[in-house]
Amino acid sequence: MSSQSESQWPSWLPLRKDLSGLKPYGAPQVAARSKLNTNENPFSISEAIQRSIEREISTELENLNRYPDREVIELRRALAIYINKVVKPVGIDITWENIWPANGSNEVLQTIMMALGSSIMGLSPSYSMHPLIAQTIGANFRAIKMPSNFEIDLDEILKEIERNKPHLFFLTTPNNPTGRSVNFLSLKKIVEKTASYGGMVVIDEAYGEFSRELSAISLLADSPSLIVVRTMSKAFAFAGARIGYAVARDETIKALQLVRLPYHLSSLTQAAGLAALKHSDDLLADIERIKVSRDLVASELISLGLEVIPSDANFILFGGFSKFAISAPVLWQDLLDQGVLIRDVGIEDYLRVTIGRESENQLFINSLREILHP
Repeated sequence: MSSQSESQWPSWLPLRKDLSGLKPYGAPQVAARSKLNTNENPFSISEAIQRSIEREISTELENLNRYPDREVIELRRALAIYINKVVKPVGIDITWENIWPANGSNEVLQTIMMALGSSIMGLSPSYSMHPLIAQTIGANFRAIKMPSNFEIDLDEILKEIERNKPHLFFLTTPNNPTGRSVNFLSLKKIVEKTASYGGMVVIDEAYGEFSRELSAISLLADSPSLIVVRTMSKAFAFAGARIGYAVARDETIKALQLVRLPYHLSSLTQAAGLAALKHSDDLLADIERIKVSRDLVASELISLGLEVIPSDANFILFGGFSKFAISAPVLWQDLLDQGVLIRDVGIEDYLRVTIGRESENQLFINSLREILHP
C-alpha cells in the first residue's frame, strides 16, 4: 500500500482517518515501447471474435433505457458451461447457481470481504489488493510472510490458521507476484483446517488457466468452506471488459448477493462476456504460446546471471541485481529509459515482467543485457 501525507487532504473533507495515508491502487501508466507491467494478455482478440462481440452488444443497444438482468443468469450459465468443459473440476458439476460474476475479480473479492468476515488472513508477498480491500472496508488483515524462496510453508500456515482462526483465509495460486502455484493437496489441507472452526478459504485463481495444477474448484465437491475466484482478464485477453467471477456452493453465492450493488453488471458487459465465452477455445489458444515464451524468457534471464522464480503464470519474478551493484528501482528506471516498462512490486532485489509478444520480450532481454553487461 502506498502512502501520502495526511496534510495533503483538506481539513473540510471528512475522510476516514484509516484511509488518509493511502493512495489509489495502480501500476504506473507511462509511455513505453514495450509495456510489460500489468500481466495483460499480449494478444488482441481476433477480428472475427470482435465482430461477434459487436453483434451481441448491438442487440442490447435499443434496450439501454432498461436495467440489465439483475441476476446475470445467461452469463452465469455460460460461465458454468466453460468451467465444466474447460477447467474440468473433478467430482462436481458446476451450475449457474454456483457462479457470481462482477466487474473484475476485484469487485468479487470486495463482495466476499463485505459479506463474510472482518478477520482476514493471507500471505505476503501476494496480491496487494487483498489487504488493501480489507482496509478500505474496515476489516483486519494479517499476513503470513513467505520464506525467501517464495514457496509456501504449509506447516506454518496451518499453525497460524489454528492460532488466529480468521473468518477468511486468502491464497493466490499461481501467486502474484511470485508466479508459484500451490499444489492441490496443500490447498486441501488449508481448506480442511479453516473449515474445522467455521472459517472459509478464498482461492484466487486469476492466472488459473496458465497453471499446471488442478483447479481448486474440485475441492468444492467435499468442502463447502471454499470460494474460488477467477477472471476473464488474463487468459481470455479480456482485461478491458472487466469480468471476474466467484465459484462456490450455492448457499455461499446467495450470501454474497446480500451485499451486491443493484444492477451491478451492465447489459453491455454481460453481452460481451457471453460472446467471448462462445469463442473460448479460440481465445484460450494463445495460452500455450505465452507459456512457451515465458520459459524462453526465463532461460534468457538465467543466462544473464539473474535469479528466476519458477512461474506458473504469464509473468516472471526475477532478481539477483545486487551482484551487478544495481538496485531494483534503478534497474526499473534504466529499462524504462530504453522503452521497456515492467513492474517494481516492492520486493527488495526483485522485479516482475509480464510475458509479451516476441518482439516485446526480445526488446526487454536486449535492454537488460545492455544494462547489466555493457
